[in-house]
Amino acid sequence: MTLRVVEWSTGTVGRHAIAGIDARPDLELVGVWVSSPDKVGKDAGELAGLGRDLGVAATDDRDALIALRPDCIVHTAMTDDRVMESIEDLIFFVENGINVVSSGPVVLQFPQGILPDSLLERIAAAGRTGGASLHVNGIDPGFANDVLPLSMTSLSQRIDEVRCQEIADYSTYYQPVVMRDLFGFGQPMDTTPLLLSPGILSMGWGSVVRQIATGLGLSLDEPLVERVQRVEADRDYSTVSVEIPKGTMAALRFEVAGQVDGVDRVVLEHYTRTHADQCPDWPTPHEGDGCYRIAISGEPEMTVEFGHHGENGDHNVSGMIVTAMRLVNSVAAVVDAKPGLVTALDLPLITGRGLVTRG
Repeated sequence: MTLRVVEWSTGTVGRHAIAGIDARPDLELVGVWVSSPDKVGKDAGELAGLGRDLGVAATDDRDALIALRPDCIVHTAMTDDRVMESIEDLIFFVENGINVVSSGPVVLQFPQGILPDSLLERIAAAGRTGGASLHVNGIDPGFANDVLPLSMTSLSQRIDEVRCQEIADYSTYYQPVVMRDLFGFGQPMDTTPLLLSPGILSMGWGSVVRQIATGLGLSLDEPLVERVQRVEADRDYSTVSVEIPKGTMAALRFEVAGQVDGVDRVVLEHYTRTHADQCPDWPTPHEGDGCYRIAISGEPEMTVEFGHHGENGDHNVSGMIVTAMRLVNSVAAVVDAKPGLVTALDLPLITGRGLVTRG
């Protein structure tokens, strides 16, 4: 059965989602939503950079897209700076009987213990009303720190700690709002960016810590523990998103740790550089400019490094692709899932079925 899909936004992730939807034989792109008036009326193929038309014109008319009654919306709109508004959008879709796979807000990847019970009940009620499901995922938060580490633990005899790391150079990551306003790169060292306000790291990445703990049957201490190291620029740096003058923040390391009786058991850790030469004492990928590394301490000791890069060699481009495709390839499973919010713990194995090159 072919599933009818609407792509919601055509930005750094959405354009790759369009290409992914077009590539899957079991999906049909029937609509595209855009926020920019300049994109209205343009063909989806042009917006995705495919070099050919797909016969689907972009629109900013939400009601017109809802009226198409698609089986699923692939939602990749920016949510980091409008968390509650975007949750309302997702509730609206589900309430109207449309399944959704979304890249954000990331707190919905596993919101139990983070969001108020009243909001979780609203999402559940929307699912019951519309008979539709909502799944929020991607690569991080997402596959790199839910399915991948939990699959590795199936090989363990004893688990002392599960540590999920992102180690990456963000210099070619084009997200000016995220880079400057959320992370604080290029900002004075005495400025507290949104990401480092108390509790925000736990809201953004605590979901993956709590999901791994739930998958392992752990009851964590409250609250989660946040640890931060900020690094000052020793010279001027330039990225595709923001200029970083000497003396401003240039690199960031943070942890969100889930403890049991005061001992770290599940840890999410990020090492974020804005130039490859920064912080030589920090871990680096074995290959390329970015990776995800899972380290499980116990018996046996296990480490897996997951790297990726696009055909042009850039890991930030491929990061957008893997985020998009984790969503696109999940569409059929989410359409078949129980109504309401579903997490990686609720879904079957997701594969790239139908995407193998032929001929």
